Amino acid sequence: MNEQTKGLIKNLPLRIILTEHGINFFIKHNKKLNRFRMADELEEYGIYLDTFSPASIQRMLLINYISKLEISRAEFVSKRQEIMDLTKLLVFGILYKQLDNRVFKILIESNLIKSWNRTNPGSILDERTNINENYLEKIMKQNENKVQGVKKTLLAPIFERINNDPNLLPEEKKLKYLMCERFLNNLRPSIWFILSRFQASEDYNAVLKDIRECVVEYLEKTRIAEYLSLMIMELVVNAENTNMQKFAQRVYKDAINLESLFFDQNMRARILREMENQKEYLYLTWKMGAKSSSISTRVKLQVTLYNRESEYREVKQIIDDKKGLNLKKKSLSDFYKEAPDQIVNNELGLYYLSYLSEACEKVNVRFDSFVNQIQKSDLTVITMTLSF
Repeated sequence: MNEQTKGLIKNLPLRIILTEHGINFFIKHNKKLNRFRMADELEEYGIYLDTFSPASIQRMLLINYISKLEISRAEFVSKRQEIMDLTKLLVFGILYKQLDNRVFKILIESNLIKSWNRTNPGSILDERTNINENYLEKIMKQNENKVQGVKKTLLAPIFERINNDPNLLPEEKKLKYLMCERFLNNLRPSIWFILSRFQASEDYNAVLKDIRECVVEYLEKTRIAEYLSLMIMELVVNAENTNMQKFAQRVYKDAINLESLFFDQNMRARILREMENQKEYLYLTWKMGAKSSSISTRVKLQVTLYNRESEYREVKQIIDDKKGLNLKKKSLSDFYKEAPDQIVNNELGLYYLSYLSEACEKVNVRFDSFVNQIQKSDLTVITMTLSF
């Protein structure tokens, strides 16, 4: 399953917290909104879905309707692929949106548009111009052949570079072709209108060259989606096992061999059912950075893993009051190095963390991570932030 997954994700309750733009849309169309108390103790408005289409979630992200997603469960392993897919589509959605902004900026700042603005002072095109994208979309659909011609001209040198790369397997090449096309398919209609309208300009080829370089740059950033999804699942699985051990120890005392939880599937299923009944949950959230009217603004994706909500109140109170005498904050790397082997898979976690950090650094994406720990309760709140 890739970032444009078809079909439905079922039995994965998802809280979708809406932006102001999203709230206004739903209210305008008489859609009922829910009021949620989130894991971070904030009360938010949004919608609740048990079954959803990944494509619809990504579409809502692209049109700036989503500010946060949250899943709460006692058990995550059975939904491993779905959670990884959800993470990937969010990363791809952010990259699609940011590339769209970058390409529009390339056009607006190009000599092609500057020349137009000088000779047409009454119809200036800049980032403040109010463009009816819906109207232009209809126009460009009527000129589909012209748009496809522009896309073909734009993609040909990129496809040639991919095809000649000896380090790529045939399937990897096909995937890169597909990702290039999807990046272009998510560009706003006004971009295609401008590119189609000014093909005869002497600056046209220079603009296409700049756009190609931008597409290649974002193509490289897509690898972050895979590394981030693996990192998240590693953290979630370790937290799930830790919570299960603590729950079993608290409820059964010495009547159960804790190691059996990893090997006895019947015992594991029994403990998980009891945890579900008592709402002994982990909370996983994806939070999108505040959107800005500036087309150069970096977009943030913050992923946070919380333990039980009741215990998080203690963490939040300590952080907010800045007393924190028993609050230990460390990097995610230090957390792995210091954690007991029987609870956390140190080697695999550090492996994923290393690859994610290196991948972000190579493509100019800032990656930060830290862990807040309450030593008394051994509670951890893990946060990872990517600034694209």
